[in-house]
Amino acid sequence: MPSGPAGRRPLVGHAGLALAVATFAIGTGEFALMAVLPDMARTLGVSVPVAGHVISAYALGVVVGAPLITIMGAGLSRRRLLLALQVLFIMGNAASVLAPGYRSLVYARFMTGLPHGAFYGVAALIMAAMADPARRGRAVAGVFVGLTVAHVVGVPLTTWGGQVLGWRAMYGVITLMGVVALGLLARNVPEMAAGPASSPLRELGVLKRGPLWFTLATGAIGFGGMFCIGSYMTGVLLTVTHVPAGVVPLAQSLWGVGMVAGNIAGSRLVDASPVRAIAVILAGSTLMSCLFALCAGNMVAILLVISLMGGIIGLLPALQARLMDVAADAQVLAAALNHSAVNIANAFGAWLGGAVIAAGYGMQSVGWAAACLSATGLAVFGLGILVQRSGLRRLPA
Repeated sequence: MPSGPAGRRPLVGHAGLALAVATFAIGTGEFALMAVLPDMARTLGVSVPVAGHVISAYALGVVVGAPLITIMGAGLSRRRLLLALQVLFIMGNAASVLAPGYRSLVYARFMTGLPHGAFYGVAALIMAAMADPARRGRAVAGVFVGLTVAHVVGVPLTTWGGQVLGWRAMYGVITLMGVVALGLLARNVPEMAAGPASSPLRELGVLKRGPLWFTLATGAIGFGGMFCIGSYMTGVLLTVTHVPAGVVPLAQSLWGVGMVAGNIAGSRLVDASPVRAIAVILAGSTLMSCLFALCAGNMVAILLVISLMGGIIGLLPALQARLMDVAADAQVLAAALNHSAVNIANAFGAWLGGAVIAAGYGMQSVGWAAACLSATGLAVFGLGILVQRSGLRRLPA
């Protein structure tokens, strides 16, 4: 691999493009099903709530697969592990196309979720290793470019295609996207050996580090605010703001634009200080969540808040960089666990939002619930920093 900034830039550019295409496919596959869920439930002969378990199966696959696959692949070169994970993603989506019934589709989506967390973790480490140290945050954020763009372009397009041609065709397109990404990864991502002493036991050793758990807890709780609002955003717009149905896609696009901007801005903050970036983003998320509840009755104000709320995605590269700093020689597992934490936040945030609505506090109350999650995540992170500075870096036996 060429050394120095001048030699690295072309490789980083080509590899970054390949990784962006791959994460675009993964991000599209993760979220596209939500809009065509009623159609899928009808064709499989199950209720919509039961069909929703297909989405949960994917999230469970992410939570289980991130640590399991990372530990199993500890001795592989990072490039080979990345390619293997992409192949598994393709196989899972192909199985989704061919699934004869509901149960087999649940298994297929669980299989598709398995490589998700490990892929993002390994990709982030590859980009960070190739980039100049001063631009590490921007390099890591580049991995998530595809995910954010998927919300603006990929999900709406595949949703439209799924509504016209059926959900199986949608997964067929995502499978083809995965194949294209595999070719780009094989061509452009350089060989990068695992650490000289890399092993499953060494990777597991990171679990003894207190700062790791505080960082993961920060993501699992703090990120829940984004999912708490995102899960019920459409309901708030239709029943509280009373917008026309045609405004909902606009709101979703604004959310995606906010994610793109947040990823870019967050990467700059990470380059300055990952710790400060996490604190600033969680504080901003707390404020925006409160404004979401307060502005729910005004269409212009709520659309502005929604676009700003998408910016919490900048927390992803910030947490990823922080985990790299505290993981020492067990980088891969720590990076992959970041995405297990995010999917826990997804499940918990959606549950809490539903709980406050069911308790009779009104649809807009998800904003207050989201603010509590973001603020709690910030408090947990602050406590972790205090504990680290006090000298307790490893958990007591």
